Amino acid sequence: MTSKSKWLSAPYLLWAVVFIIIPLGMIFYYGLTDKTGAFTLDNIIAITTAGHAKALRVSLLLSLISTLVCFLLAYPLAMLLAQMNTRRHNFIILVFILPMWMNFLLRTLAWQTLLEKNGVINHVLSFFHLPALKIINTPAAIVLGMVYNFLPFMILPLYNALSKIDKNVINAAYDLGAGYVYTFIRIILPLSVPGIISGITMVFIPALTTFVISSLLGGGKLLLIGDVIEQEFTRTSNWHLGSGLSMVLMIFIVINMILSAIFDKDGEGSML
Repeated sequence: MTSKSKWLSAPYLLWAVVFIIIPLGMIFYYGLTDKTGAFTLDNIIAITTAGHAKALRVSLLLSLISTLVCFLLAYPLAMLLAQMNTRRHNFIILVFILPMWMNFLLRTLAWQTLLEKNGVINHVLSFFHLPALKIINTPAAIVLGMVYNFLPFMILPLYNALSKIDKNVINAAYDLGAGYVYTFIRIILPLSVPGIISGITMVFIPALTTFVISSLLGGGKLLLIGDVIEQEFTRTSNWHLGSGLSMVLMIFIVINMILSAIFDKDGEGSML
C-alpha cells in the first residue's frame, strides 16, 4: 500500500480508537481498581460469590442449550440450502435474514406479546378450547427468544462452509461404495467444522452476554450474568464491579476466538 492509500484507513482507525480501544481501556481500569483508584482484584473475584456464580452458571446453561438448539435446527437447513439452486436458496436465506432488519428490542417485545398470559398464542389456544401456554417468565421463554434472535447467525456460517465443499469429493465417496451416513460422518461433517465453530461462536457469545431477552421474556425472575452487569452499571452505579464481571465474560470471548482461529484458519466458516 502507498502512503496515500494508507490514509484511507484513518476513519476506521479513529472509530476503533474512540469506540473500541478507549471503552475497553475504561473497562480494564474500572475492573482492576476500587473507588479510591487503588489496584484490586476484588471486582473479578466477586464472580465467585453465591449470587454471581449462580447467574453465571444459569447463563452458561441457557446459552449452551440455545446454541445446541440453533445447531440442530440450522445444520439440516444449511445442508438443504447448499444443495438447492441459487435462485431458491437466496429466497430462503432472505426469509431468515428479514427479521434481522427489525430492531432487536422490537423482535423480543413481539415475542413477549405472543407468549404472555393474555397474549395472541393463548387467545388462539383458548378459541380451540386448548390449555393455555404457560411459558412466559420461564427459562424456556428465554431460550426461545435466544434461538429466534440468534438462529440466522448459525445458519449463515454453516451454509457458507457446506456450500464450499467440492461436490466431486462427495460423488467420489458414493462411487467408491460409501453410503450417505458414512459419507456424512467422514467427509461432510469434518469439512463443515469451520462453519460449526463460527456458528457456535456467533450464537454462544451473544446468548451468554444478553440481558434484554432475559429481562423481557424472563420477567426479571431469572437473573443472568448479563442482567447482573447491567444492573451494576445502571442501578447501583458500581462501575468497578460491573467492569470486573465484564472482564470475566471476556475470558469466554477470548476462548471462542482462539477456537475459531484454530479450526477456521482460512475463514471458511465466515458469514460472507
